Amino acid sequence: MANVTELKAVLKDTLEKKGVLGHLRARIRAEVFNALDDDREPRPSLSHENLLINELIREYLEFNKYKYTASVLIADDHLRKEEGKNTNSEDVRISQAVKK
Repeated sequence: MANVTELKAVLKDTLEKKGVLGHLRARIRAEVFNALDDDREPRPSLSHENLLINELIREYLEFNKYKYTASVLIADDHLRKEEGKNTNSEDVRISQAVKK
C-alpha cells in the first residue's frame, strides 16, 4: 500500500502536468503582493502610452506561453480597473501588426 509521501508526490506531479500547480503558485504570489500593497497610497494613473505598453507585455507573455507570469501581471494590473482606460481600435491594429 502506498504511503502518504508517495501519494503527495503523485498528486504534485499530476497537478504540475495539468498546469494547476503553476497557476496556483502564480495566484498565491499575486495575492501576497495585493495583501502587501498599501491601499492608502493610490497608484498614479497610467498614461495612454503605458497602458499600451502593458498590453503589449501581456500579449508577449501569453504568446510565448508564459501564462503564469501573465496571470500575475493581470492580477497586479490595475489599469483594467481604472474607468475610462480602454485600448482603442488604433491600439488593436498596432497590436495585431506586432503579432504578424
